[in-house]
Amino acid sequence: MQRGDHLYQQYLNILKEELRPAMGCTEPIALAYAGAKARQVLGAIPDKVRLFVSGNIIKNVKSVVVPNTGGLHGMAAALCAGIVAGDADRELQVISNVPKDSHPKIKAYMESVDLDIQPAYSDLVFDVDVFEYSGEDCVRLRIINHHTNIVIIE
Repeated sequence: MQRGDHLYQQYLNILKEELRPAMGCTEPIALAYAGAKARQVLGAIPDKVRLFVSGNIIKNVKSVVVPNTGGLHGMAAALCAGIVAGDADRELQVISNVPKDSHPKIKAYMESVDLDIQPAYSDLVFDVDVFEYSGEDCVRLRIINHHTNIVIIE
């Protein structure tokens, strides 16, 4: 197979789509990305968050240590890290540049925010549906099937 071959280009395109740099295990990073992107749209740190996730994500994230959080682990830590200190424009590297002085802020937010995490009401293997509220304002963001595949922002 030569680089100019059509089949070679198809394989290369698949690899470009599937292989992306990520900071840590991709499921918690997807939660951080969802949290950061919804906060970016909301324009404020939310005072209430509702997260609905598929069972596969629950299984894969419940005890994973989230990078750049000072040793915090689990879904709440991943989501809150994205909300407090994430850069949504970096997608799967959303929390790669979180400074150490943000670790206590992430933990304090995680302990104080009105946060509810529930299983998603879908049969999808990968489903993240987050609702972030600031006062009367609300943003819903949903990612399905792939870690950065945002299908709803409202």
